[in-house]
Amino acid sequence: MRTALTLLRHELRLVASLWLWALRRRHGVGDGTGFGYSRGQGTMMLGFGFVIVIESIMMSVLLRNYPAVQRGWFMVDMYTLVIIIGMHAASVVRPHVLDAGSLRIRRAAHVDLRIPLEKIAHVRRELRTTHERADGELNLAIGAQTTVTLELTEPVAHFTFLGRRRDIRLVRLHCDEATDLVRAVKQARTAPSPLP
Repeated sequence: MRTALTLLRHELRLVASLWLWALRRRHGVGDGTGFGYSRGQGTMMLGFGFVIVIESIMMSVLLRNYPAVQRGWFMVDMYTLVIIIGMHAASVVRPHVLDAGSLRIRRAAHVDLRIPLEKIAHVRRELRTTHERADGELNLAIGAQTTVTLELTEPVAHFTFLGRRRDIRLVRLHCDEATDLVRAVKQARTAPSPLP
């Protein structure tokens, strides 16, 4: 039951992202600065969408003698197409966000991790195209690459899509403006804190 609710919430966030994308708005940026990461996946998502459309046409022809199955298959294909477009929309409207006290790292509608700036030991621009799964590491590749690496002074809690806790000490992420993000994080970490 909990898994079904998690999946339902995720799909509702994708639908909300479609709405925000149509309105050209972003989610959760507020007074912070947003850094996009969706440019590297647009072509791939377009390719997936094209494959779904072709598959739907071909299956409609193949199942023309079975109208009930044909309609069911068509509905599944359309649902899949909406999910694919929703995932891209979520990547566009939910950027990484740097604000006064934290860096919010996101990936579409299923990863949202806040890292307090004081817990960032090192930040650097680093292009990586291979990522091995290791304890304490979170790799958020787009198009099989990451461009920014964050080393943390102490672990931060990250909850996976289905709610399992992982303690993260190293984060690799993709950012379209990686150099700008690295520079902004370094400046925010060294800026004097505002008086209360």
